[in-house]
Amino acid sequence: MAIPQTDALPTALQEFVQKRWLQLEERCELEQLDAAQIADLVTVVVGSDYAVDQFSRQPAVFAELLESGDLYRQFQLADYQQQLSAQLESVENEEQLHRVLRKFRQRQMVRIIWRDLTRTADMRETTGDLSDLADTCIDLALQWLHAECCSRWGTPYSYATEGHPAEPQQLIVLGMGKLGAHELNLSSDIDLIFAYPDKGETRDGRRCLANQDFFSRLGQKLIQALDNITADGFVFRTDMRLRPYGASGPLVCSFMAMEEYYQDQGRDWERYAMIKARVVGGDKVKGAELQDILRPFVYRKYIDFSAFESLRSMKEMINREVRRKGLSGNVKLGAGGIREVEFIAQAFQLIRGGRDPRLQQRELLNILPLLPESVGMPQPAVTELTEAYTFLRNAEHCIQAVADKQTQELPQDDLGQQRLAWSMGCSGWDDFLQQLDQHRDRVTEHFGHVITPAEEDDGEDHQQDKEWLLLWQAEDEEDGGLHVFAEHGFDEPEVACKYFNDLKSSRGVQMMQAIARERLCAVLPRLMHDVALVENSAETLGRVLQLIKAVLRRSAYLVLLAENPGALKQLVRLCSASAWFAETLTKQPVLLDELIDQRSLYNPPTKDELRAELRQQLLRIPEEDTEQLMEALRYFKSAHALRVAAADITGALPLMKVSDYLTWLAEAILEVVLDMAWRLMTEKHGVPFKTAGVPCDPDFIVVGYGKMGGIELSYGSDLDLVFVHDAELNLFTPGISLLPTRYSLPVWGSGLSTS
Repeated sequence: MAIPQTDALPTALQEFVQKRWLQLEERCELEQLDAAQIADLVTVVVGSDYAVDQFSRQPAVFAELLESGDLYRQFQLADYQQQLSAQLESVENEEQLHRVLRKFRQRQMVRIIWRDLTRTADMRETTGDLSDLADTCIDLALQWLHAECCSRWGTPYSYATEGHPAEPQQLIVLGMGKLGAHELNLSSDIDLIFAYPDKGETRDGRRCLANQDFFSRLGQKLIQALDNITADGFVFRTDMRLRPYGASGPLVCSFMAMEEYYQDQGRDWERYAMIKARVVGGDKVKGAELQDILRPFVYRKYIDFSAFESLRSMKEMINREVRRKGLSGNVKLGAGGIREVEFIAQAFQLIRGGRDPRLQQRELLNILPLLPESVGMPQPAVTELTEAYTFLRNAEHCIQAVADKQTQELPQDDLGQQRLAWSMGCSGWDDFLQQLDQHRDRVTEHFGHVITPAEEDDGEDHQQDKEWLLLWQAEDEEDGGLHVFAEHGFDEPEVACKYFNDLKSSRGVQMMQAIARERLCAVLPRLMHDVALVENSAETLGRVLQLIKAVLRRSAYLVLLAENPGALKQLVRLCSASAWFAETLTKQPVLLDELIDQRSLYNPPTKDELRAELRQQLLRIPEEDTEQLMEALRYFKSAHALRVAAADITGALPLMKVSDYLTWLAEAILEVVLDMAWRLMTEKHGVPFKTAGVPCDPDFIVVGYGKMGGIELSYGSDLDLVFVHDAELNLFTPGISLLPTRYSLPVWGSGLSTS
């Protein structure tokens, strides 16, 4: 066959393709290729030595891929499972298992590389394909090995306890990192954690083993099946260092041991890693139970801004490694690289995921579109991050497709650069670099907005900060530091000094842990600086320090204020203007989150917007989870009352409008509470009837009296309500509570009259 036309390629690539084509032609039958297939094969020859070498060594595989149409067909997980299951039916020993897995992986990898380089598949399909391939190899290999181990040592069972008979046990494999998120790259290793449900021992085997020993042996065999390098290569490089206690810890842990570890010793980076955890092998039902157990460790109930500091520390460690190893050309770890995009998304997941279940997803490209609504990130920033991430991941795949090597480094030689640029659809290396730099600059900019690096400042503000910290840390300051307060312009230095020293000597401060003390020291100087600027500075300090006392044991709120100087300024401003505002935040510190976005803080929504926002928030919560629904209602009421108060205090909202907004807020909540109560009552007791044979729908109204009826509610108003129904009285069972009695904390105080 004649060498294909390569006129469109740069000269260096023309010579390269012609040489490789001749090598392929010696082993493979290329005459059967049509024009489109020839063009695609040229693209693959430019982009992947690995694929060309596999075709040369196994020409039958290349012919079969073409004949079957698999090179141009999108695979689902079931396709991988079906093909590998059929091949495993004839496997009789572990050596054969290893060989089948490796041959299967080779066939699928050249197929995935072909589809990626020819852009038959987009980036998300490629990463999904690779993840499905890994899932299939892990799970089916585990099934085969589990049966083999059971035949030797018996089936593992849990210990029987009162009311719980012994049950057979299976290994659970958690996929971490990119595997867990369905984001594997072309040469990813796979990060795994092994667990099993309960302690126990094996039955019906030649010898009895404790479950710990059984699953440790099974786990070792699974690692060997995937990771060992044989004459046929490997399946996936396997990394177990993310497990509890790292490389020094046991290979396999029980659920109880996992829970105890993460509760007592789990570190911030392990929360970051656990975001992407997914069951990829073994007992999926028990695996879901394990993830439910670990979810509170990952997603805190309250807004948790401590994630910023931990991610900043992780990024600084990576930066040091980049500088030490000269990795500035690394598209993953370098400035503006893949890792920074991941950090942006995962910072908000860690901070707000406990409050917003939508953020409890693994795949980055599912998280980014949620950020405008959930955290107020501008839509153009999300668009730029999405485009940059896609470009960087495509570049990563093109780099790794060349030799199936785990690298994200840009090539240094001219031929390598030409090949990468061509694979990325660029006119040349300069064009590629221009696009790469543009994307990385945008990522760096947005990363800096989200996770600002710690900086040194030797200016006047920095000197003032040092002065306040020295006063805070001083043991026996003459006059208690009164002169410092006078110098900074406090209107009543003696009073302010007393508030400051009362906090300093309080039991809460004395009992603080080291990390909480560091967080307090991070926010205190800026707080004192902002308070000193208001007219009633001493009074304001007393109000704000009461809030600080209230959050000493939940120091994530201190991080929120340290990470958001604007929110701190609003806190001081509003506490200066209103004692009620300070008291409300002291009782409910979770509302501090409302201070971050000034656009919403001083612009309460309209009546229709209130209704729509509340309905949208409740849609994220399962209907049957009444407790969580009630918690969401309570937060919604408090948050919007706070917004109205902020607008009221600053004069952004006229007095008459304040009562309107508070009444609209009550009406929006009453509407959804009525719907909830109707659903709960009808599920429990059935639908009441208006008359015989005519059901109510619901023929029930809530009438507001007093300030509620007059649209004149104030911040502390009760709701005077009358309930009216249009049904036969004798069809109702008297004395039934509207909601379960365990919900003792009200959304709104009510003075009820019923008829």
